[in-house]
Amino acid sequence: MSAAEPSERSAAIIAALTNAGGWGNDNAFQVDFSVPVFYADGGTPRMTVVGTDPYCFGGPDCDQVPAQMPVPEGAHMEGSADLSCDSSENDCHLLVVDTADRKLYEIYHGTRDGESLKAEGFFVWDLNKTYPDTLRGEQCTSADAAGFPIAGLLPTADEVAAGEIPHALRFILPNDRMKEGVFVRPATHAGGPSSSDPNAPPYGVRFRLRADFDDSGFNASEKVIIAALKTYGMLLSDGGQIPLTFADDSNSTAKWADLGVDAHSFSAISADQFEVVELGEEIPLTYDCVRS
Repeated sequence: MSAAEPSERSAAIIAALTNAGGWGNDNAFQVDFSVPVFYADGGTPRMTVVGTDPYCFGGPDCDQVPAQMPVPEGAHMEGSADLSCDSSENDCHLLVVDTADRKLYEIYHGTRDGESLKAEGFFVWDLNKTYPDTLRGEQCTSADAAGFPIAGLLPTADEVAAGEIPHALRFILPNDRMKEGVFVRPATHAGGPSSSDPNAPPYGVRFRLRADFDDSGFNASEKVIIAALKTYGMLLSDGGQIPLTFADDSNSTAKWADLGVDAHSFSAISADQFEVVELGEEIPLTYDCVRS
């Protein structure tokens, strides 16, 4: 990925984002640490997942419920200290990697409902499967608006402590700074992009930190993250204000504070320090999900 040439449209897309105000959150390249990733094995207790009414945005994008998923002791929803969550205030994601069955379970707008979990969206990824370009399905969403597995794009404190993040990162932008009506691979869907600028970045676009970016002012842990941004880049995954999402460290061995990484570690990095790579054909957004 680090050797890929910038797209011929890279300068125009970066300029359009810069002219629109850059990143959300007052153009600060800030980090949100609120999304935890939990790990389960064959002995982890399971809970039943049921759907809201209506379920799955009225479409076929989600997996069928009721269904069973492992829920480790101490697991909690994004934005909550436990499994109860107010979806009017938070996305209420629950992400669980089952290392025994090799599955990733992701819930959107979830909360405890008695002895069950109620979810607006329930998505299961098979970690033994090589997915096609359309991932779980063309025009299909996931727990992330672009159709991606969220957990696969979240850097963890343990990865940084080990010295390498071997994957692309997740980033988000305000909807009014993303190009309306389209997405690009590897995305399969878009949320509510609304910019009429033909050069606005589309859902799924890959930004890569420029090779000449000077990281000399950053500590060793921050440099691991910068190296990933230079090597694998980051994929536009959802709409919102805080650009970067890192995994909560509540169940990791390493801790972000001990690593010297905080919400403002990268705030001064502007959009014009990035370039666009691997920009494929724009795909019209229809919201008509056809599962793979």
